[in-house]
Amino acid sequence: MAQNLLTIGFDADDTLWHNERFFKLTQERFAELLKDHADRDHLEQRLVTAERRNIGHYGFGVKGFVLSMIETALEVTDNRVPGEVIGELMEAGREMLAHPIELLPHAREAVEAVAGSHHLVLITKGDLLHQERKLAHSGLGELFDGVEIVSDKVPATYARIFARTPGGAGGAMMVGNSMKSDVLPALEIGCWGVHVPHDLAWALEHAEAPSEAARFRAVADLGALPDLVAEIG
Repeated sequence: MAQNLLTIGFDADDTLWHNERFFKLTQERFAELLKDHADRDHLEQRLVTAERRNIGHYGFGVKGFVLSMIETALEVTDNRVPGEVIGELMEAGREMLAHPIELLPHAREAVEAVAGSHHLVLITKGDLLHQERKLAHSGLGELFDGVEIVSDKVPATYARIFARTPGGAGGAMMVGNSMKSDVLPALEIGCWGVHVPHDLAWALEHAEAPSEAARFRAVADLGALPDLVAEIG
């Protein structure tokens, strides 16, 4: 017998509000600052390598990104990067941390539409203080029954969270823009996984859609989510 859908988990960054585009803008600024030392493509590759290497040390978010940029700048200049460039990178990070929150289309309407009938949990990874600030400034906080700011999104993370929600994993849905972090690990523990694509994607979040998964769905944007929830639930 199919289990009723009782709980919906939402990713935050690039699912409910813009995030990656600020990283891309800062990366453009980074490339301009170091154009005399490395071409854009090479610099991007070195930065992605640094980010991958540093996730276990710094975690996800702006602070780890800035530290990886500084580390990359030191590498490509043989430790001769001017102090002014380091200062510019730190200022760029501060600007990212203070940037106003801009909701994605249909985000508020979709969350409001399912808030009355389902238990809602925001599940996001990143820096604790920054994610708390973004949620507070989004105006969506009061619509969620729970908030989980986690160090990473793996099957064990979702199993722990949904074990405490109505219906457990079998009665839960995870909605997000990252196939790797939001959809695949949720499917692995028996949740519904709903992919909401975003135009921009971090290189380290790439993963292929599942070829066969009964509980996998994809929607063009959050405007289609309430109807999907009604159909499933």
